[in-house]
Amino acid sequence: MTVIVADTTCGLPHDLLEARGIPLIPQIVMFGEQSFHDDNELDTAAFLQKLKASSALPKTAAPEPTLYYPIFQQAQEKGESVIVIAPTSKASGTLRSAETAAQDFPQADIRIIDTLTIAGNLGSLVLMADQWAKEGADADTIVNRVNEMIPRERTYFLVATLAYLQRGGRIGGARAMVGELLQVKPILSICDGQVAPVEQQRTKKRAAARLIEIVNEQCPKSGAAHLCVMQADAGDEARELAASLQLVLSKGEASRMGCAEVPIYELPPAIVVHVGPGALAVGFFI
Repeated sequence: MTVIVADTTCGLPHDLLEARGIPLIPQIVMFGEQSFHDDNELDTAAFLQKLKASSALPKTAAPEPTLYYPIFQQAQEKGESVIVIAPTSKASGTLRSAETAAQDFPQADIRIIDTLTIAGNLGSLVLMADQWAKEGADADTIVNRVNEMIPRERTYFLVATLAYLQRGGRIGGARAMVGELLQVKPILSICDGQVAPVEQQRTKKRAAARLIEIVNEQCPKSGAAHLCVMQADAGDEARELAASLQLVLSKGEASRMGCAEVPIYELPPAIVVHVGPGALAVGFFI
């Protein structure tokens, strides 16, 4: 048996993870001297309220290594393998925390994968790995399959303002200032585990339309693409985008396969700290 471990940066609904028996590790969000675990102490709705009322940008921290201990201890006692599907190490210290925790369980079979991504595609990798585990695949097979998927992931996103990315050190101050002055809406991506600019549009509406074009150009028209939409305080826009993407899927193999609707995931607090309210994203695998 192989246990798949997720953390809240995957953006998957907590009830879905609980139903599938996937352990969930929280991130830490700090408002001044107050810190919160973003699994049960601070959900996205409550976080957005605090964010809009706060004069200072909150900070994030990786989970404490000790949060992994119960999972690793139980696996060691049962002789199970553990695979931690971690967000990109270039933007999060989560992988390092898991590695630190694993050092205290030298007898356990613990694998930790740097997925070089975050949010929706990270969630898709978690669900795929869990499905393979439930189908009886061993740890080596699952790790190999996940590693084969990683170079195929594509994430594109929009933000309402570049200020959050700039203040969080995820994008250069000069680029952010120019973007705000020109009032352009850049399309950004996750490239090799880091935020990278793709192109820019004059309005957010045009940028969202361009997301649809990108999906139509790059995304396989099948359920194997694991296409998803992500949002933070942009529910109406996300639903409109998902409906448009469903039409894109319906033109290909996905319609014949009876592909499910494009899921919409709410970005967790630890990500919203850096992208801000109004963020909208798509993720898929080529």
